[in-house]
Amino acid sequence: MQLNYNLIDGKIIQTTDEDAPIIVFENPDEIEKNKITSVYSIDEHNIQSALDPNEVSRLEFEDTYAAIIYKKPKNYSSKDEFTFKAFTVGVFYFKDRLIIIIGESIVLFEEKFFNRVETLPEVFLKLINEAIIHFMMHLRVINMITEELETKITRAMENKHLLNLFSISKSLVYYLNAIEANTTIISKMKRNFQKLDFGEKQIDFLEDIAIENYQCYRQAEIYSTVLGGLMDARGTIVNNNMNFLIKQLTIINIILLPINVIASIGGMSEYSMMTKDIDWPVSYLLFMIVMVLIGYLTYVVVKRIESKTGSS
Repeated sequence: MQLNYNLIDGKIIQTTDEDAPIIVFENPDEIEKNKITSVYSIDEHNIQSALDPNEVSRLEFEDTYAAIIYKKPKNYSSKDEFTFKAFTVGVFYFKDRLIIIIGESIVLFEEKFFNRVETLPEVFLKLINEAIIHFMMHLRVINMITEELETKITRAMENKHLLNLFSISKSLVYYLNAIEANTTIISKMKRNFQKLDFGEKQIDFLEDIAIENYQCYRQAEIYSTVLGGLMDARGTIVNNNMNFLIKQLTIINIILLPINVIASIGGMSEYSMMTKDIDWPVSYLLFMIVMVLIGYLTYVVVKRIESKTGSS
């Protein structure tokens, strides 16, 4: 789908004018791909690169345009099951036009990020800056989800929450690779600012972007390192919880064992015969009291053995 935008009073406004300075192709079909190639002279390789989620970020200079392929975090939904992913955005900067190719249907120009834009270089710089902010927002969400899962793991006796943490840990690796790839683009843009027609304002903004991207990378790196280092410990917690449950069930079985033995050997019919001269409510009450006492004594013995084993 083709979307056209104009720059009016520092804002990006959608228009029907196909000669607009900003043109976005969302998940283009074959007809639109042919149009991109024939009208704007963007080769098929660059088009496929912009649509490939696994494409490496890069900045290349062609005869009539600069191709910027960068990474942006994919919007998270519940069906992703704690897996955060990134996708590719292709920006093709001509002297008087921006062609943007993406494989996702998203709101590309949010007003809070794209106010007071006056030139095309500012637009694609803000695109990269918005991607960095989006990464940082996702990192905060990842941190909150991780803390919630940690709380659940301390009480859990199954691996579900631990597997969710593994998914988050894998997502952080994806994010680290994507953010580092964007770092390469930013560095190359700083070295080639003249080819990109950057003025002093854009150069200063690019410096700010570089700093924010570095902070974003460091934050993702710290989260990944901490999460990876604690994975074994959290797995041990789940095992300990399971071992504790098994231990409690074993104690219950041991307590019930002598009661079952007595009931099996004697049987209720024999007990009724032995206590035929006693009213049955009294005899059964005495039987229950004896069974409870035997169970309690067995519990005391097991606990004493356990305490002696623990102290030794």
